[in-house]
Amino acid sequence: MIKTSISLQELRRKIYMKAKADKDHRFWGLYVHVCKAETLIESYQMAKRNNGAPGIDGMTFGDIEKSGVNGFLRSIQDELVKGTYQPTRNRIKEIPKANGKTRKLGIATIRDRVVQGAVN
Repeated sequence: MIKTSISLQELRRKIYMKAKADKDHRFWGLYVHVCKAETLIESYQMAKRNNGAPGIDGMTFGDIEKSGVNGFLRSIQDELVKGTYQPTRNRIKEIPKANGKTRKLGIATIRDRVVQGAVN
């Protein structure tokens, strides 16, 4: 019999509950869950639902889907497993404020948003 893997939301809920119940508990082996294909797929879907602007690389969700989402996620997974993943710089956009000044907004690449979503 094959045991189905739990959903990302369920995994996060279990980790949260354990962390709240036992403040001294140390979690080991969480990185394995970050590298799972299911986690990266869910994270990509969450990032896509937010429909954010492209990062410094200029890559949009449409570009990724044209070239293939599976290949995109597989390359991220390979980098994470090998330990070669490096985040890219954020694109900086100045947003006007009500008082006439501006504030800087850092826009991460989709690749980095997927990894951040998998980690969070």
